[in-house]
Amino acid sequence: MTLPLVVGVDGSDSCLRAVDWAVDEAVRHGVPLRLVYASLWARYEAGLPSVDPRRPSEQVLAEHIVASAADRAERRNPEVKLTTDIVPDDAAAALVRAGDEAFALVTGSRGRGELKGLLLGSVGLGVSARAHCPVVVVRGDRVGLAGRHERILLGLGESDPTAEAVRFAFREAEVRGCVLDVVRAWRRPAYDRHGDRLQRGGPADTYEESATAVIDALLKTASAEHPHVRTHPAVLEGPAGRILVDRSAAADLVIVGAHRRTGHFGFQLGCVSHALLHHAQCPVAVVPERQ
Repeated sequence: MTLPLVVGVDGSDSCLRAVDWAVDEAVRHGVPLRLVYASLWARYEAGLPSVDPRRPSEQVLAEHIVASAADRAERRNPEVKLTTDIVPDDAAAALVRAGDEAFALVTGSRGRGELKGLLLGSVGLGVSARAHCPVVVVRGDRVGLAGRHERILLGLGESDPTAEAVRFAFREAEVRGCVLDVVRAWRRPAYDRHGDRLQRGGPADTYEESATAVIDALLKTASAEHPHVRTHPAVLEGPAGRILVDRSAAADLVIVGAHRRTGHFGFQLGCVSHALLHHAQCPVAVVPERQ
């Protein structure tokens, strides 16, 4: 059974950009596309007028949004296999649940009715922080959205990286036929193991070598499995979030890993992922490690 690429739709401009991106992604990977509209009907105070009293206006609105998104997807690529669903549930919760049987989840960066000026909507943030499958939040400029940079950026950050993110990144680079930039950020500690403050400008070779060793170890197996993927590894000193946000301007997709703690039901999103979801200049994929 081929798992579908699931897209959350809500009628917003951001959602329509996510649908376009998801259609292209589904075609690249040869997977079906599933459009999901989810909302608690009681939260809608206005909607399209209903001509049938047995069908609430919110239901009519939902059907209109899904039909419009499906039409857009079919016009984007009529060959994509498409299904739609309307779920009377909280949007983030419904998408997280749909992610249990999904190739990946895709959302826009802001939903319908979000306050103007928000960097990231609540649904995109909630899904990225809780889903157990890869989540892509579609954001950025037209060049990145269209995939014209021909580069994928994999950020290994400063904490323990995830093998799932590495595999996801190599798969994306392979199907796109593009370069995979792999960045490992490192930072010099402020104190030594005795608790004494380290002097600025001291030797950094040890920390840089450690960061390089992490990249080499993670890329060894993946490179053997994807020999045609060109990789450009780099180790850079500084905050991982800032480095990756800056480099996202020249990427079509930036990918980071996430760890999900068993039995923890709150948001599980690191500071690097959080920075990228709010500030990246291209779509962001958050890939959780399998338990």
